[in-house]
Amino acid sequence: MNFTEVIGYVASFLVLTSFLMKDIKKLRIVNIFGCAAFIMYGVFSAALPVIITNGVIVLINLYYLLKNKD
Repeated sequence: MNFTEVIGYVASFLVLTSFLMKDIKKLRIVNIFGCAAFIMYGVFSAALPVIITNGVIVLINLYYLLKNKD
């Protein structure tokens, strides 16, 4: 297993874990970290669709975190 695969597995674990959370704020924060890891995975794999999709998801999560700031 190489470094890129490890990043992919970590990203998958974080995104999966985020969907198990009941608190939407925690879900979005963990999901941001998972998406950031997928962006790194996409960079190392030269997979532009992975980079774009996860970059947009990060922006959506940030938008809702800032919009619903308590």
